[in-house]
Amino acid sequence: MKPSGRISRRSALAGIAAAVLVRPGSARADAPLSFGLTPVLLDSDIALLDLMQAYLQEALGRPVSLVKRRTYQEITALLLTGELDAAWICGFPFIQHWDRLSLISVPLYHGKPLYQSYIIVPKDRSVTDWHDLRGDVHAFSDPDSNSGHLVTWALLAGAQETPQGFFRQTFYTYGHRNVVRAVASGLAQSGSVDGYVWDVISHRDPQLASQTKVLRRSEWLGFPPVAHLKTDRDSAKIAQLATALQSAATSEKGRALLAMLELDGFAPEPASLFDPIAAKYALVKSREG
Repeated sequence: MKPSGRISRRSALAGIAAAVLVRPGSARADAPLSFGLTPVLLDSDIALLDLMQAYLQEALGRPVSLVKRRTYQEITALLLTGELDAAWICGFPFIQHWDRLSLISVPLYHGKPLYQSYIIVPKDRSVTDWHDLRGDVHAFSDPDSNSGHLVTWALLAGAQETPQGFFRQTFYTYGHRNVVRAVASGLAQSGSVDGYVWDVISHRDPQLASQTKVLRRSEWLGFPPVAHLKTDRDSAKIAQLATALQSAATSEKGRALLAMLELDGFAPEPASLFDPIAAKYALVKSREG
């Protein structure tokens, strides 16, 4: 018997009910969470991304989409336009937009929500002070990176210098590992890099890291945070993500993820943690303004 092509009264009522229960824009317990990742991570390691996705999906009880882009600016733009629920960004974009962003959690490195920026040079280069780098070809990580750009920019501003005036040439590698590679290969004579990333590389790829050495370590600064739009402060997904990150050490997959990241956990922290980064940005703006 062929279908009549008509919709039964029961089917029509069921469809209306479904439309009422799942309205466009309504929160659903199984709605996917979109989570943005920048080059603040060690690299695009597939095993790391798979483990992160598996842990978050298990902890949240909902699908998780990990979104990676080449630059900090691209991920920040997606977050600000609401195309991402949350993102692991850097302290520099956070302070640039902290009128619109709120913290979810901050990673704990050696038990604290802090890290450093390093200036690195080739291992055999005989320099003892950052002032000796005048005239270098210098590698930065990303224009919106705190450790891979802003810290050195502010260091120079404090000495009444600019990157363009102090260095012979600068370029962006769009990845902290790429800064290490650039200095190790001689493509750059010096570079600004995330100290956490350099430390992890020294453990996992000592052959690469050993071709460079740390010339300068910055003061301790707020570790790159996980953030969300302030307008989503009451979102169930955001609350679940905060709980999942802060309880990672209590599950097998979570502990494996922390071990792979070489982090101790995630913790809620006040926005004031990033005041020193904001001060650096204010310094460079006053110098170049």
